[in-house]
Amino acid sequence: MIVDRPRSSRTLDYHLLLPDPGGQAEAGILVEEFTRQDDFCATGLHSTSWRPDGGWWSSATLSRGLRTEPAVLARVVPTGRAEAADAYRRLGGGELPPEDVLRTYFRDHQPIAATAPLRLGPAQPPDGFFERRLYRLLFAKDLRAEQVAALRSRWRTTGGGTSGSVADGRYESGGTRFIWDLRRVGRSLAWALDVTVLLGTDGVEEVPATLADLTNLLRQHGLVTVTTERFA
Repeated sequence: MIVDRPRSSRTLDYHLLLPDPGGQAEAGILVEEFTRQDDFCATGLHSTSWRPDGGWWSSATLSRGLRTEPAVLARVVPTGRAEAADAYRRLGGGELPPEDVLRTYFRDHQPIAATAPLRLGPAQPPDGFFERRLYRLLFAKDLRAEQVAALRSRWRTTGGGTSGSVADGRYESGGTRFIWDLRRVGRSLAWALDVTVLLGTDGVEEVPATLADLTNLLRQHGLVTVTTERFA
């Protein structure tokens, strides 16, 4: 079923940092922003963190660690700006700076290697469309059964997805059709949202907005964004 969705506004990604059980690190917040190509593929990552004992600091190492080390990932909770502002105030930081100010705290940009899209699946789009694209949105952390059920309800999943899919959905606007499947990948806590885009003549601008909406929705369900790749 094709469902409506609100247009996304581009904002920073916020995370709460829980205290280290071993007492080596305090609670705090992490702020990130991916740099992206026009088609929404990730090319790099900016980040900065704040904690009461050290103020704002470059957090490239932390950002890498939460995507590769389970112990670091366990301390990170994706959240929205309002919740991050509440934590910042509660921990003694006062008012969370505006996003244009937060961007001035970015110090170490981490490049993400971008390669030319591979040609997977049929080269020609179905009749009525002029281009077929396939994106993979990768996420870390796990989903509870009730979170998967909530996504299935939100997307009106019918069970018609590809093999291994736990939730799927569809959306169409401007003559462009989006079809996606959510599945677990790898041996660790990782999830992939595979999105097939069938482009209509007037729908190119819908691609980054729709992919951003899907990314933000999965963050709201507790997943940490890793990267966005394009396979076709």
